Amino acid sequence: MSTTPPPLAADLDAALRRLRLRAMRTMAPELLVVAKTQRWRPDEFLRTLVEAELASRDASNAAGRMKTASFPVTKSLDEFDVAASSVPRATFDYLVSLEWVEAKENLCLVGPAGTGKSHLLVALGRHAVEAGRRVRYFSATDLVETLYRGLADNSVGRVIEAILRADLILIDEIGFAPMDDTGAQLFFRLVAGAYERKSLGIGSHWPFEDWGKFLPEHSTAVSLLDRLLHHSVLVVTSGESFRLRESRQKRGGAKPA
Repeated sequence: MSTTPPPLAADLDAALRRLRLRAMRTMAPELLVVAKTQRWRPDEFLRTLVEAELASRDASNAAGRMKTASFPVTKSLDEFDVAASSVPRATFDYLVSLEWVEAKENLCLVGPAGTGKSHLLVALGRHAVEAGRRVRYFSATDLVETLYRGLADNSVGRVIEAILRADLILIDEIGFAPMDDTGAQLFFRLVAGAYERKSLGIGSHWPFEDWGKFLPEHSTAVSLLDRLLHHSVLVVTSGESFRLRESRQKRGGAKPA
């Protein structure tokens, strides 16, 4: 029959609370009983408490980074079928290593819809969060809207700097909707601010030579691409849409009524 361990002395509990050592305060009563029963050395007891506090803080920090990243869906690298994709294995392995993030390089994913761009962006972003990096995710439309709101209340500079606190900024669906001149200039300000300071990961179904079709000025497209493609990993995806293939397979596997 289990018994509830005696509570910590009030002054010790208050001290741990004041120091914000929540995991230590929570686990200490039970660990004191275990340590006494199993005759732990003092350093064993202290090490166990400290490791529990560190693990708790790491988990809390990771959860906070994941929330801040604002990923639209949950995707993992394990779910990404490299063999079925057009991403070379060596390139995929380099991306997973996150060395490009440390080197402040960009990742540019370009190709038709359904060829794995968004999956790879989100999965790499989550992988980076789990590795301790700060990540922000935006669709291009949401990013421009966020910058427009900053422009409206004269805080756009602070908004951009807040975004650039992340180690990796992911911008998906570039070109899904056309940008007006103001939106394109705001987008350029962010890209220019990140240049050689932070890593950008971008996804677009538009080939780079066609970016002038959704950007109002050719010069803006050239300036954007100049900064995006310098120090970058370029991946051109191709092939049949994974979503269409999966849908067809499901229909083909369905039993007739």
